[in-house]
Amino acid sequence: MTNDTRVTEFILKGFSDVLEMRVVSSMLFLIIYLFALLGNISIITAVTRDSHLHTPMYFFLKNLSFLDMCYTSVTVPRALVSSLAGSNVISFWECVAQLFLFVTLCASECFLLTSMAYDRCMAIHRPLFYSVIMSRKLCSELVAVAWLSGALYAIFHTANTFTLPFCGPNVIDHFFCDSAPIMRLSCSDARTHKEVGFAVGGCVILGACALTVLSYVCIVTAVMQIHSACGPRKAFSTCSSHLVTVSLFYVTGSFAYLTPTAQYSPTEGRLVSVFYSILTPSLNPVVYCLQNRDMHTALRKLLVRSR
Repeated sequence: MTNDTRVTEFILKGFSDVLEMRVVSSMLFLIIYLFALLGNISIITAVTRDSHLHTPMYFFLKNLSFLDMCYTSVTVPRALVSSLAGSNVISFWECVAQLFLFVTLCASECFLLTSMAYDRCMAIHRPLFYSVIMSRKLCSELVAVAWLSGALYAIFHTANTFTLPFCGPNVIDHFFCDSAPIMRLSCSDARTHKEVGFAVGGCVILGACALTVLSYVCIVTAVMQIHSACGPRKAFSTCSSHLVTVSLFYVTGSFAYLTPTAQYSPTEGRLVSVFYSILTPSLNPVVYCLQNRDMHTALRKLLVRSR
């Protein structure tokens, strides 16, 4: 950290500048957050307890649910406290920690979704060797690599943001510590930091997206070679949930991190952040539960046991 850094705390603006809107939005996001927690905890519990779901696909799904649960918990509770209790002050180092954890989880989810695409590719493209290729050891290694890669990227992203000098003002026009609104507060020219962050973030997102697309190209190629009438439909049904989740994640994340910094708008930034940091992780349990019969059965068993 440079000696020019004088700001010791920041002030988060919250969900809205208008008190009435802030209260309404806070209550709405509280309901969504609790729904997300319940949905992701249910999936983790169901996959853990049901032996029929002890397969690579559901192992990745359990880790995705855990990531989503942590993902929302890093930002939403703190934002709710700020909006409802009026405690908008966050210390400099709390802000650093929040950005680091958020980016770690966001990037780890990006890499985990890529691993899930590879898993579906192997299941359809190499079905006879699937159980050998996607061993428990490989699945654990892919999850570990996703977490490690996310943490390494977060170290760069956080350092790139907070090595800038902050002399004031200290009001972050956002509901959590995100890099774009923080860089706007720097008392020096942050153009180079913004361009480097945009370039590296673009490489990470586009690289993971390219690997995911490549996996689906292999899937489509394999499906085209299936001659039975129900074969293609059955093959695509195993990928539909993942494809919806990937689409939600990349569409909202791209708007947030692949928009040139010169075009950044605080209002649009907050709106886009609501989608990729709150709504998308909350919808993932719904997507997997609606389109997956095995999850239906497992959750029904879980509900019966809890009575």
